[in-house]
Amino acid sequence: MLHRRSPALAIMLTVIIPTHNSERALVPTLAMLIPGAMSGTVRDVIVADAGSADATARVVDVAGCDIMVSGAPLAARLRSAAAAARGTWLLFLRPGVVLEPSWVGEAARTIEHAVLRGTTESHAAAFRRATETDVTLPRQLIALFAAAWRGPHPEQGLMLSREAYDQLGGHRDGVADPERELMRRIGRRRIVTLRSAATGWRW
Repeated sequence: MLHRRSPALAIMLTVIIPTHNSERALVPTLAMLIPGAMSGTVRDVIVADAGSADATARVVDVAGCDIMVSGAPLAARLRSAAAAARGTWLLFLRPGVVLEPSWVGEAARTIEHAVLRGTTESHAAAFRRATETDVTLPRQLIALFAAAWRGPHPEQGLMLSREAYDQLGGHRDGVADPERELMRRIGRRRIVTLRSAATGWRW
């Protein structure tokens, strides 16, 4: 269901999702990706599973995605999934994260601009943090300032070219949070924040 022919101009995006007993969180994330597959922006989806004992594998199968099951540490599973990707760009998402519908067009435009400008080696992007509508304005401002100080978080997703990922050496072993460590290595100034919001984050 999620496999479609990708359009020209190198807009071929592989979505990589690490999971471990994530059946419930995974459903809305995979459902959100369907419009991207229908438009051709999403080339394939790879679930890097740690050997879930729940119905994670069944959810992946029903969605028509690929699954790679391994007991290896998270960093190794993510690198293996990236190596198997058919897309020229990678989007790392955590299960449970849902992007606004506008993400498909914005991601495609971001990739197009990077390709046309020749910045695929240095370009990376994350999605905007959704703000809580039920909190007061001061609390929203505090949350925004805190987010800016901490820099992008893996729950915002990370989109970059395979070329850039390979040059960075991918996710590193031996760190507490290889996803966040990769973002720190890229540097917050090199990660563009897209307008489309990511919801479902839990930090």
